[in-house]
Amino acid sequence: MHIAIDGKSDIGRKRDENEDAIYFSGDSHAAFSFIIVADGMGGYHGGATASRLAIEKISQRLHFIQTKTFATCTPHQKPLILKSELLQAIKDANQAILDCKTAQPLFRQMGTTVVVAIVWESMLIVGHVGDSRAYMWTINNGLNQLTRDHSVVQQMIDSGSLTEEDARTSKVRNQLTKAVGVHQQVDPVISEFNLDENCLLLLCSDGMTEYFSNDGIEFMLATHRPALECCYRFIDESNAQGGKDNITVAIAEYQREAVAVNSTIRQEDKTVPYSL
Repeated sequence: MHIAIDGKSDIGRKRDENEDAIYFSGDSHAAFSFIIVADGMGGYHGGATASRLAIEKISQRLHFIQTKTFATCTPHQKPLILKSELLQAIKDANQAILDCKTAQPLFRQMGTTVVVAIVWESMLIVGHVGDSRAYMWTINNGLNQLTRDHSVVQQMIDSGSLTEEDARTSKVRNQLTKAVGVHQQVDPVISEFNLDENCLLLLCSDGMTEYFSNDGIEFMLATHRPALECCYRFIDESNAQGGKDNITVAIAEYQREAVAVNSTIRQEDKTVPYSL
């Protein structure tokens, strides 16, 4: 396998502070890689503190997974361990934020969303709380949204009282039903997927999805190369449309086999091949 990751967090056009945070780890041929995106809330530096604490606690625990003990586990045990460790990592982040709020009452309103993607060989484990999202794009199946928002508008969509298009402009679109660091108990959704073909993984905060429908995301991932540069294209276009919120985007390009490059392409030929 081969994996390449890139990502960026941008303050946007309207905010005075970037309350988003991003972290990713893994070299080009590592069997283990992960991405974390967090979107903090709370004001007075609270949101930035919450997202930073979440990134720190989750990345710390995930780095510990890369041990000889894990490497010797059976294929059946590995996804169970990964899901268990990710669950505990998010719980660690939840407790760290709660402890910080107790010590610093000024931050009593803070919390954060979290979305995490772990790639181990051909397995993908995704965990999330809130409305930061994870997507997968493949040539054969197009775009697949891997997470479902924990938000008021998502509940309204599920009940049939709001369309997905109207949800993007709803006055309650930023109201979450779950977040990290808000309650004593946190209940993330942990999912497992098989990576059986080349794909692009996208993680982002709602500062991007406010401006991009799923169709718009799919078009970008399918038509722009190099694929990792889509991170910057998503951010630039979100800012061009208003940049009301902080914008964070990370993309992982996953390949099961090396893709041959045609070295005879003429310099003036700007056509982008429809492949990874």
